[in-house]
Amino acid sequence: MTTTEATTPAPANDASSSRRATVMSITGLATSALIALLTVVPSPYAVGSAGPTFDTLGTVDGVELVDISGAPTYPSTGELRLTTVSVSRAGSQPFTLGRVLAAWASSRQYVVPQEQVFGTEEQEDVASEQAQQEWISSQESATVSALEALGHPVPATLTVAGTSEDSNAADLLEVDDVIIAVDGEPTANFSDLVAAVGAREPGDEIAVTVLRDGAEVTETFATLADAAGDAVMGVFIDPDFDLPIDVTVQIDSVGGPSAGLMFSLGIMDRLTEQDELAGALVAGTGTIDATGDVGAIGGIDMKMIGASDAGAQWFLAPVENCDDVRGNIPDGLRVVAVDTLDDAYEAITRIGAGDADDLPGC
Repeated sequence: MTTTEATTPAPANDASSSRRATVMSITGLATSALIALLTVVPSPYAVGSAGPTFDTLGTVDGVELVDISGAPTYPSTGELRLTTVSVSRAGSQPFTLGRVLAAWASSRQYVVPQEQVFGTEEQEDVASEQAQQEWISSQESATVSALEALGHPVPATLTVAGTSEDSNAADLLEVDDVIIAVDGEPTANFSDLVAAVGAREPGDEIAVTVLRDGAEVTETFATLADAAGDAVMGVFIDPDFDLPIDVTVQIDSVGGPSAGLMFSLGIMDRLTEQDELAGALVAGTGTIDATGDVGAIGGIDMKMIGASDAGAQWFLAPVENCDDVRGNIPDGLRVVAVDTLDDAYEAITRIGAGDADDLPGC
């Protein structure tokens, strides 16, 4: 007769138990060492998160954030909030690889190599002279573009600062030449020059008249094509604007160029009797140049989070950032894509009027 018996494993001998204990001890030590390593090893990365927002129509410590003198200003019942990214770098405060990994896994933070930080966005903990200079320059561009959008051309002295290596003007125009006309038409401001060049096709010849050592000199050369296929001279211009008003911004903890759009809108709102926003809270971001062109910025996903946290219902985003916007819009925030200052001003006016349903999004 065959029988089947249930059996139990034989008890482990002392040697097996000892080996198991040793392996577990080594594993525990390795885990502890890894945790310690993540805790103390510095990382060459920067960690960004949503920074504070600032109402360009409001006050900071009782002082108007955007102070305008030299022209009458008018109150607004809404808010125009510039958004920022707060960036921490290993060079400004100690943080570790563990913190970097935690930030990388978070939907409310992002991680970039330190060298990619500056020149892309405002930073709450500014440490870059370049970022501060961009901040100052963006205020001037914002003022010029706002005034010209309201129909007040800003005179400018257009001084040649240099030429690109491939420019056909390289051996013709000289540093410190002052451009006064294109094809015989005076260029009294920067917009005149941009319009004159923009009316050409790449390869077209252009006659540029300059003041050089007190004498008028006209040089003729062919234009080039930029990355977008538009005509350019390949000449670096340093414009000196003769602003009819003084604009002072009361923030010293922010740097970079990407608040320019919201500065421009704040200035336009303050200089017009119309209450464009009618109580609406609009946030946004974007660089601005003296011609009113809105440019792309970095960290827009964090800036949308900051806008939402501040209670904004609307967010103005550069068209060129739409790929970064899609899929990252916080619940309850409506994004409007803008390409120019005129687009943005129309948007806030229509938002205030309750006629914003068909504004372009991303």
